[in-house]
Amino acid sequence: MEKKFKYIYGPVPSWRVGSSLGIDLLSQNEKICSYGCLYCQLGRTKFLTSTRQSYVPEDTILRELEMLPADISIDYITLSGRGEPTLAINLGDTINALKGIRKEAIAIITNSSLMNRQDVQKELSSADFVIAKLDACSKGSFMAVNQPFQGTEFDVIVQGIKEFKRYFQGKLALQIMFIKENAQYAGYIAGIAKEIHPDEVQINTPLRPCGVEPLKKDELSEIKDLFSGLNAISVYESRKKIVKPISDKDTLKRRGKV
Repeated sequence: MEKKFKYIYGPVPSWRVGSSLGIDLLSQNEKICSYGCLYCQLGRTKFLTSTRQSYVPEDTILRELEMLPADISIDYITLSGRGEPTLAINLGDTINALKGIRKEAIAIITNSSLMNRQDVQKELSSADFVIAKLDACSKGSFMAVNQPFQGTEFDVIVQGIKEFKRYFQGKLALQIMFIKENAQYAGYIAGIAKEIHPDEVQINTPLRPCGVEPLKKDELSEIKDLFSGLNAISVYESRKKIVKPISDKDTLKRRGKV
């Protein structure tokens, strides 16, 4: 009998973490997020919030993980999915539970909106790899590109990332999605990145179908040059592993993976 997965998906080939098995702690009919980014592959955010709560019990996730084939090849278990993972109040409990039953490293892809909170910083610190969004250099560019939940302050977010970087023992990357609306500010964003000094900077542009056009390869290459002195990688220069997903196409599609 075919095994059906609802909350885990993949593995998918990721240019950032290799073979990635995704976990969605927010799986609902609608995307749940604190941002309404112009480029989001999941479409418009109808449920915009900054309130943390429980959506999917970690026990439910663990039951699905027990269904995985014994020979599955995974580089990272990645908490991302249909929205912002730090909105799940059981994020820390889930990470600790995963570490108790799986050997793979754990990555979290976050939009950084709650990284100023001490509870979120503590939970993220349990992961091996944190990939934090930084698409802007000012309140104006932040509002234009990320369209955050009302009251979300750009300077507070940047300060939260800096605080987290100071004590985090794992690997911290900044993920920066460049589109025409923020490309002109790339030098200023690079300046903030150099203040944070992450372990890696991921220079990205939306190659999956969404509401905006990607930048061209030469444009992104010029932007990457602005991040000299940092370990910068570009989506156009990356190679993806060939992986075979165990979840069905519908599950992958709801998370923007196909």
